[in-house]
Amino acid sequence: MRPFFEDLFKYNQHCNQQLAIIYAHESTHLDTKSIALFSHILNAHHIWNHRILGKKGEYGVWDDHAIDTFATIDRLNHEETQRILQTGDLASEIAYRTTAGKPIVNTIKDTLFHVINHSTYHRGQIASLFRQQGIEPLVTDYIRFKH
Repeated sequence: MRPFFEDLFKYNQHCNQQLAIIYAHESTHLDTKSIALFSHILNAHHIWNHRILGKKGEYGVWDDHAIDTFATIDRLNHEETQRILQTGDLASEIAYRTTAGKPIVNTIKDTLFHVINHSTYHRGQIASLFRQQGIEPLVTDYIRFKH
């Protein structure tokens, strides 16, 4: 299971790093919603990593980041997830509170899968927004990444 997650997070980082390049190149053509969505992807990954580690995160769910920080935040998120994968028991449970204060318990495995699924979902939204803005969206198909 661990190698599977390592591969998924390599894919996730690859997509995010490529997106960061597009954002930097197209910065004057992007709307605020596109920037907010990518910031949200990065924030959520950061928050989930910190929940797994039992730490308080530095970012709120919808905090905006400067475009020139996207690649660095993604790299730090990825490195932290790799440490979790190397040292954590994927079947162990974490307890946390949602942003609304509701207590929840999930396994690390389910939480990490959620990070991937959540990121993919919002990258799809970004692709639609890019098309509307005349920007060629990034191809983020997992199978394409594998080849």
